[in-house]
Amino acid sequence: MSSILNPYLAFEDDAREAMQFYRDIFGGTLTVSTFGEFGHPDGPDADKIMHAQLVTEAGYTLMGADTPRGMTRHPGDNVEVSLSGDDEALRGYFEGLCDGGNVSVPLEKQTWGDEFGMVTDRFGVGWMVNITGPVPSEAAPH
Repeated sequence: MSSILNPYLAFEDDAREAMQFYRDIFGGTLTVSTFGEFGHPDGPDADKIMHAQLVTEAGYTLMGADTPRGMTRHPGDNVEVSLSGDDEALRGYFEGLCDGGNVSVPLEKQTWGDEFGMVTDRFGVGWMVNITGPVPSEAAPH
């Protein structure tokens, strides 16, 4: 059995909206469950998201939930999500995440040869996108 590492994002009261936003950007299948569906139908957090999972068309998996009453949340200070590869779709993902967000590093060529950008989306989640540049070919033998 192999292991998988998935980002799990904590939201205040907007997990459903955030996860739908990510689905609109990345595509894929989103499943959402509320606290009310899992044994607390009359509780104060019944409509909050207990667990959401987005399995994207590119094979990424993002998970998220609303923060229930009595638990603390400190947005943006302890995690960023990093997307990297040579797929040009990453450019569109970055542009989508910028909608209503704050770009701290524009997506542009960096000294290491890749295109890289950083954005904090409108939900306070930090994202890093790195698009791998072309691999230099070895010099032909003389």
